Amino acid sequence: MQCQTVLPGSECTFWGKQGCSFVDGSCQVIADNCEGCERIAVGTIGRVCTAYPAPSRKWLSGICNYATHVKVEIKSEELKTNPLKASKKASGGKKK
Repeated sequence: MQCQTVLPGSECTFWGKQGCSFVDGSCQVIADNCEGCERIAVGTIGRVCTAYPAPSRKWLSGICNYATHVKVEIKSEELKTNPLKASKKASGGKKK
């Protein structure tokens, strides 16, 4: 449904027949960590996140999973291979 309070006319998953179903009853303004994100919109209460109504809660446990401006580096450890399996794979499993 479409939001009627903070972002009038935009689609909102928390808006229902009884109004805003979010715990606090309305979206909250963005956190400092949200600066630069593409999901920020200007609403009636200020700058808000279009993906989640309480952006400061998303940053409590680390990086917000909706953040478009943060790049996560994935550490890849070297995979240990079994030498016996590697030699079989290299030979192609051919029988002589």
